[in-house]
Amino acid sequence: MKTLAAVTSLLLSTALLLIGQGMQLTLLPLRASANGLSDFMIGISASCYFLGFIVGCILVPVTIARVGHIRSFAVLTAVMTSAILCIEMLDDWQFLLVLRFLTGVAISGLYTVIESWLNSQSTVESRGRILSIYTFILLISMAAGQGLINVGPVESSTPFTLAAVFLALAIVPVGLTSRLAPAPVEATRVGFSLLYRRSRTAFAGALLSGLVVGSFWSLGAVFARSNSESQSDISWFISAAILGGALLQYPIGLLSDRVDRRKVMLFLCVGGAVASVAVALSAGLSWHLPAVFLFGAMVMPIYAMALATAADVSQGSEFVQIGTSVLLLNSVGAVSAPLLLGKLMSVFGAPALFWSCAAMCLLFTAYIWVQMRETRAVSVTEQLPFSAAASEVAPASFDLDPRGPEQPALSAADESSSAGSPREEMR
Repeated sequence: MKTLAAVTSLLLSTALLLIGQGMQLTLLPLRASANGLSDFMIGISASCYFLGFIVGCILVPVTIARVGHIRSFAVLTAVMTSAILCIEMLDDWQFLLVLRFLTGVAISGLYTVIESWLNSQSTVESRGRILSIYTFILLISMAAGQGLINVGPVESSTPFTLAAVFLALAIVPVGLTSRLAPAPVEATRVGFSLLYRRSRTAFAGALLSGLVVGSFWSLGAVFARSNSESQSDISWFISAAILGGALLQYPIGLLSDRVDRRKVMLFLCVGGAVASVAVALSAGLSWHLPAVFLFGAMVMPIYAMALATAADVSQGSEFVQIGTSVLLLNSVGAVSAPLLLGKLMSVFGAPALFWSCAAMCLLFTAYIWVQMRETRAVSVTEQLPFSAAASEVAPASFDLDPRGPEQPALSAADESSSAGSPREEMR
């Protein structure tokens, strides 16, 4: 309770920030579609957003080191608020690409500030609980933002202004806190090759999560708009997927603690393919929202499952680097997919989004099936306990994750002796 009291203002700022973030993720593609931009151009703008996210993860820690957490939070929030208001005022696609890139940089930087601050205020015993609460607030706030996009037509300035208001208000709790800000965060370290060596299944899962979930965030609202002119229906569409992912993550995670996680990943890939087909076929039917809920329940936990699989085979000193690689590989997938799927939607229509998601899930199902034919060096009893995780975070969250930093790093002799062991080639 004492630890939670210490981060109350930060969590309140997080909730306000993520309500605004949830609104803008849906509003921006809807406004672009209303302005006559093609699905391909909307996909490019989404790729710019995720590219900005990657750049922010790498560069923002330098800014935090120079000016501190509170000033960084205020500046990044101001940049994001201004970018969203400018997107509402400027219709040219060139401005849209630049401004979406800036929102990606800003939000990844804000996640870094929040997560590193939470880590500094938590204890070894409370870190898992703090991370779970943070993840819950993140998902619920983004879902709440979906309901608020209905305050006015997407063609008007009202919903954009409200999103900007929530973003601006997020500065207030942090700005008024009397708590000391934490020490600067360390620079991001990435090791894609290390992740691939440790677990090819985790590598595939991280990439698939970015491809499918990134495509949903980028173009899902455009798909929903093609089947309904009601903004309320669109907000329910996005909310159903978020709630599916939020409510089913823990049951799926607990299941993965009891069986080989690769089997759970395989189940999620097959379920994601089935759910994607169901969403594509059910547009306009009574069972559409249950199909969307199932889609979210299957594809949104893939990121957490990839991270858990990677954590099982990482050594204590590697967890942050491997976790960062999972996150950034997820972002690389999110940058890539909208470029192709936006074009496919322009040529073949909106349902091409979910038919493509089904095809990607089936492709990765085959890949993981092949990996499962090889013996895994980590038994089920050796797996680390599952911990909630969302892809809408920054690398700083891995310092907060109870699976990594508390584990003692191996000595040089230990590392040398394990270099040729089966643990180097886990799947």
